[in-house]
Amino acid sequence: MNGVSFEVRNGVAWVVIDRPHVLNAVDGPTTARLNEIWEQIEADASLRAVVVTGAGERAFCVGADMSAAGVDKTGLEYWADLDPNGFGGLSLRQTLDIPVIARVNGYALGGGMEMVLGADIVVAAEHAKFGLTEPRVGRLALDGGIHQLVRRVPYTQAMSMLLTGRKASAEEMAAMGLVNEVVPAEELDAAVERWLEQIRACAPTSVRAVKQMVTRTAHLTPTEARAMRLPALMAALDSKDSAEGVLAFQEKRAPIWPGE
Repeated sequence: MNGVSFEVRNGVAWVVIDRPHVLNAVDGPTTARLNEIWEQIEADASLRAVVVTGAGERAFCVGADMSAAGVDKTGLEYWADLDPNGFGGLSLRQTLDIPVIARVNGYALGGGMEMVLGADIVVAAEHAKFGLTEPRVGRLALDGGIHQLVRRVPYTQAMSMLLTGRKASAEEMAAMGLVNEVVPAEELDAAVERWLEQIRACAPTSVRAVKQMVTRTAHLTPTEARAMRLPALMAALDSKDSAEGVLAFQEKRAPIWPGE
């Protein structure tokens, strides 16, 4: 529906941008559908994580649809109508309290790279390419790309991409610290599953608390952030998970998280 497929498997939401004919570029209807999906995921307390990826083997997402049918706004009009949640409803979203894994199966350019910047863990195929290429078409990475990249990787590395619009390999992005793991394309799903298993090994309430504490306090000093009484934090401290985790440790067994 509207270029996105969505399903839940074993407590994990899989969001797939499904427009391979335009390298999974995103248009207006696709953006609307993505926002609906993120809101649906946020409302489902049973979910443990999200995997976002693109259909096919060539592209994760190459950003906004720049085809004749896809471009319907000038640069100023786009800037005036920015989605508060960023590109694809994800790049600047601060209300998604479960881990987001970007499964980068090819080109992640423009808004596609901004979506990667909105993820928590990035697993990339060896052939993947990353770039904020907007300057090469007279545009700007306004959905968090400029501001997030320069905060996530060393300044000169970020500027080497922002000021040239060049594409970087998955290995280069891993060396910068933006990509967690680079694997051959045929091993991409297995690598994502390994990360999911490590997330599942943790208490669901603890993971939600960590994510919320990070996203909601980024503007504060560590001391100020520690003092925040966030909902997910309070729920974790008073949860059955916290009791089960300690008991399992004492009994030298793997925890069985309540509700799973």
